[in-house]
Amino acid sequence: MYNYIFNSKTKTITSAAGILAAAALISGLLGLFRDRLLAGSFGAGDELDIYYAAFRIPDFVSMVLIMGAISAAIIPIFSEYLVRSHEQAWRFFSNLVNLFFISLIIISAILIIFVPQILSIIVPGFIGDKKESAVLLTRIMFLSPILLGISNIVSGILRVFKRFLVTSLAPIMYNLGIIFGIMFFVPLMGLKGLAWGVVFGAFLHLLVQIPILLKVGFRPKKVLNFSEPGFLRAVKLTVPRAIGLAAGQINLIVITAIGSTLTAGSIAVFSLASNLQNLPITLIAVSFSTAAFPFLALYFSKKNKEKLIQEFSSVFRQILFLIVPISILIFILRAQIIRIILGTGKFGWADTQLTAACLGIFSFAIFAYALVLLISKTFYAFQNTKIPALVTLFTVGLNIALCYFFVWALGFENAFQKFLISFLDLQGIKENSVIGLPLALAVSGIFQISLLLTLLYKKIGDFRIKEIFESCIKILASSVLLGFACYF
Repeated sequence: MYNYIFNSKTKTITSAAGILAAAALISGLLGLFRDRLLAGSFGAGDELDIYYAAFRIPDFVSMVLIMGAISAAIIPIFSEYLVRSHEQAWRFFSNLVNLFFISLIIISAILIIFVPQILSIIVPGFIGDKKESAVLLTRIMFLSPILLGISNIVSGILRVFKRFLVTSLAPIMYNLGIIFGIMFFVPLMGLKGLAWGVVFGAFLHLLVQIPILLKVGFRPKKVLNFSEPGFLRAVKLTVPRAIGLAAGQINLIVITAIGSTLTAGSIAVFSLASNLQNLPITLIAVSFSTAAFPFLALYFSKKNKEKLIQEFSSVFRQILFLIVPISILIFILRAQIIRIILGTGKFGWADTQLTAACLGIFSFAIFAYALVLLISKTFYAFQNTKIPALVTLFTVGLNIALCYFFVWALGFENAFQKFLISFLDLQGIKENSVIGLPLALAVSGIFQISLLLTLLYKKIGDFRIKEIFESCIKILASSVLLGFACYF
């Protein structure tokens, strides 16, 4: 078993996606168990609001600097080096890791100093002990971006070597670390045990990949060269992607800021619903788009446009085939899903109703966010990170405006509010403005996918649109029938 895990190579997109999907399912189930433990232990109240708010700044650093930005650049560049010389490829990798490791330490140290001031902006509704607790948790969790940053660079390299199995174990270990923290650190340390659980999970995320990294030929090199051509190209590709990711993270920060001014537990309700809607996206869209990326990059480098479009169209339809029926089932069974997964301990019926309403709204845009991942990866395969970044900037601007508008519109009695309360079965819940946050994300997500598809068409022309459209009609019709069968 050990040899199989650490020596297994994946040769096709479907098999790679299958491995990633299986691992994502396990990781997702662990994530649900994690959220159940959180909901049961703390309920949708101040303590969970503190945890999710404190998570935002370290998560911002992880996402913007490494997890998405560098991974978008490292695979095509490392692949080019590998074709020419293994020695050059590993030298490029060592230089990249060393430079970003130092950068992450410096950035994290600076941000740790200014955490109180940053939190005053991010969560203006937090005062007194609530703010002090958020500051402490944030500072502890700043260890995680350093570990996750290096770990995600390693994951990108291992995917070049088609070692999808071992990289898929990393998120599982991350969730296990957090669960360990909830079960063992929290009883000993209280709320800060959650933060140490996140750090422990990040450490396991990196640790599980080190053996196979050494197996494929990596040996640490003492190199620190800011002018190295590969590094400069990586930075050039990373900057637009980092801007797009920064915009996305700022989007979440604004949502957190708005949530902090609403009733206690609003941030927790939104975050728990968001985590649940992310499960099918991670399980299906992330698996397929991540598996497809190295293949699309290879076809682009070989100038094989026909094969690239064929694979893109196939993966596009496979994602829709799975994601659309799941989305409809999530909407119909939203209350049952929330109650089964989160309905324990301090998580009451009112918490269930609000979280289910948020999940129901999210379900209308799951398909959009799933396809955004694939189309963005396709642009990255073209070594074009600017277009997805610009689209993200427009989308974030729209979403922030919609967040403020919908929260305002739901703050007093009107026809729009009455319709949503009736549609989402929220009668009897007085404070329901939080549902404006997922509603804004759903609308902006549909806008984002529409714009990306238009720009992709301008970039590569017809990507078998007729085949995709015909598949969409069939998938939607069968999914609606499935929904009716479940409802009645």
